[in-house]
Amino acid sequence: MSDTRRRVKVYTLNEDRQWDDRGTGHVSSTFVERLKGISLLVRAESDGSLLLESKISPNTAYQKQQDTLIVWSEAENYDLALSFQEKAGCDEIWEKICQVQGKDPALEITQDPIDESEEERFEEMPETSHLVELPPCELARLEEIADLVTSVLSSPIRREKLALALMSEGYMKKLLQLFQVCEDLDNREGLHHLYEIVRGVLFLNKAALFEVMFSDDCIMDVVGCLEFDPSLVQPKKHREFLTKTAKFKEVIPITDSELRQKIHQTYRVQYIQDIILPTPSVFEENFLSTLTSFIFFNKVEIVSMLQEDEKFLTEVFAQLTDEATEDCKRRELVNFFKEFCAFSQTLQPQNRDAFFKTLANLGILPALEIVMGMDDLQVRAAATDIFSYLVEFSPSMVREFVMQEPQQTDDDVLLINVVIKQMICDSDPELGGAVQLMGLLRTLIDPENMLAPTNKTEKTEFLSFFYKYCMQVLTVPLLASTVDEKNCKGDLSFPIVNACLCLSDHFQTAQLLALILELLTFCVEHHTYHIKTYIMNKDLLRRVLVLMNSKHTFLALCALRFMRRIIGQKDEYYNRYIVKGNLFEPVINTLLDNGTRYNLLNSAIIELFEFIKVEDIKSLIAHIIDNYYKALESIEYVQTFKGLKGRYEQEKDRQTLRLNRSVSRYRRDARTLDEDEDEEMWFNEDGEAIEKSRPEEEFPESFGKYMEAKKVKESDNKENFPKRTPTGSFKFTFSHSAGAANGTNGANCKPATSPTSAASPNGSPAKSATPPATPVVKTAMVGLVDYPDDEDEEDEDEEQSPRKRPRLGS
Repeated sequence: MSDTRRRVKVYTLNEDRQWDDRGTGHVSSTFVERLKGISLLVRAESDGSLLLESKISPNTAYQKQQDTLIVWSEAENYDLALSFQEKAGCDEIWEKICQVQGKDPALEITQDPIDESEEERFEEMPETSHLVELPPCELARLEEIADLVTSVLSSPIRREKLALALMSEGYMKKLLQLFQVCEDLDNREGLHHLYEIVRGVLFLNKAALFEVMFSDDCIMDVVGCLEFDPSLVQPKKHREFLTKTAKFKEVIPITDSELRQKIHQTYRVQYIQDIILPTPSVFEENFLSTLTSFIFFNKVEIVSMLQEDEKFLTEVFAQLTDEATEDCKRRELVNFFKEFCAFSQTLQPQNRDAFFKTLANLGILPALEIVMGMDDLQVRAAATDIFSYLVEFSPSMVREFVMQEPQQTDDDVLLINVVIKQMICDSDPELGGAVQLMGLLRTLIDPENMLAPTNKTEKTEFLSFFYKYCMQVLTVPLLASTVDEKNCKGDLSFPIVNACLCLSDHFQTAQLLALILELLTFCVEHHTYHIKTYIMNKDLLRRVLVLMNSKHTFLALCALRFMRRIIGQKDEYYNRYIVKGNLFEPVINTLLDNGTRYNLLNSAIIELFEFIKVEDIKSLIAHIIDNYYKALESIEYVQTFKGLKGRYEQEKDRQTLRLNRSVSRYRRDARTLDEDEDEEMWFNEDGEAIEKSRPEEEFPESFGKYMEAKKVKESDNKENFPKRTPTGSFKFTFSHSAGAANGTNGANCKPATSPTSAASPNGSPAKSATPPATPVVKTAMVGLVDYPDDEDEEDEDEEQSPRKRPRLGS
């Protein structure tokens, strides 16, 4: 069995003046040849590695604090501490240090720290002058004592000497007894001097003094002295608050008297630091570092003592989940755990791991599942804070628990669904709790923290679980706010009327929908397959885009951001879904309704189309130009839409070039026509190119008919060739006409194709009712015709004000 007396934790002080745990091991003091002296060695108890190797220097100031701590500085801004498990081990090592330095082990500090500015003067001092001479502890000498304490604060050496003097002969206890006399006599002058004395002693920054001042016998007198600040007209009533208002509540009776005393002490010292003492000035900012360390180590001890008492924690969990527990008692239990978890943040990573694993083994997550679903707002808020500690500590631990739940419980009471419902039902007008819970959900579903090497299937398994059991709960408010149940009857393709926005127009509901959309947008970026399947099955983007009509611009922007993230994936499945559903229409209608106003909504929509242009997403470009260019071509304050048109025409030119090259290759391969012939195809009455599949020897009749039709076709082609516009480009009119998108009926337009390829009522080409008798080579150029009526239509469009552009589909 290892020697527990020498079991220690090694701490170093970081730049933020916080102690970092470097590990647990066993300390020894041995001669190290390399260092040429007696040294402190700490070897890790886990693997025997060397955690610390420090030579005991004759000139280093070692301090013994709280019976189990030894603290020293090895270099500038590099402080070390050994925290012993037992007092006996601390005393043993302390005696060894004092033996090397030739000091009395009864002292709490072996050396006075030397300040460079006073080093020379210090060397001239005789060794016997190690104490400051204090005036007698009497009422008449309080002013003199106060002046002495205040005067030494600027000198590190004199602070050390004063601290030693105050610790001798019980001087501090005598001073605090004078406080009681002054208060009984209502001696305000003496009370003001005692305030200066006690405040100055705290600034001496000595742990040994703190042990005396913060003991049960003295701490309330210290608080009493600090009530009488000379700058205040009336003294504060801190003691009254600590004894009457701040009640110590034992949710489960604590039988360990040492633990009770440590909890009381820590609370009161924290109160002194945070409430009573004024904010330190720049000059004083380092004077209370030891006070901070005192509180820190106290909290570490409290957490460790509670964690080791499994009987206590087991009883707490049993009462927390017991249905018979009264609401007020349950509230106290939850608040205890909240504070317990807050204290755990002072622990170092490895200790915090052990702490949360203990809580997990005792059943913290099933307990949270119960209390988070309760009606008591205070209980739910405290439970949420505890849940946040667990998620931040280990998202994988929470995920592992929730994936085991469907085997044991219904979907409605799954932990994640309880969290989602609490987010949805947050009664706070500012949705503070909902924002916190949304952040926790995002952490849980973030694939970036699902890459633990011990469980490589965690990502797949958890996301499948989440989309199966939880996603429908998350999207309930969104679907409820974007459907008219009376008319839709479950048909998602039914046109959603504006009346369904009455829910989303409520400000708090709009905020909630914005949070949900933010989470869904995160899913689009990080979940790919799962969210894509969900969007397609639920026609989710169509539902989201209804919110473009919301009177709350921030919600419209959230809906637009969701679509922008989908398009940003550059996934052809998404693109076909958008094209097929005609989902650009609500976005373009919002752009047109916005008119010429230059605002965030306008910029965001323009950026969406600019992205499509820059990334050259061909399927979307063709859809936009075919259906909406008539409505967009008048927008000239940006070049986005003209750029889209240019991209569109470039692609048409490339397709034409590819077609010509394929025709040339076919001509070279045919070898059946005369060398002076430059055609291998004939055109049917609908203007479609028909591939010649066999040589003329095999079908002489067809070939003869082709030669007769060729001459007629050549003359027709000259007449019907696309006309050039004044800008020099070709003007095309397709069955997906911009006029149809703007609501014009095109009554004067002649059909560009035969009835077998006529446009469908929704403006997209309808499939032929009967397939052609011969194989057809489909080209991207459909019915290139110049209508003489187009110029009149353009003139009419130019007369319309840009502020009153027609809405699409009107």
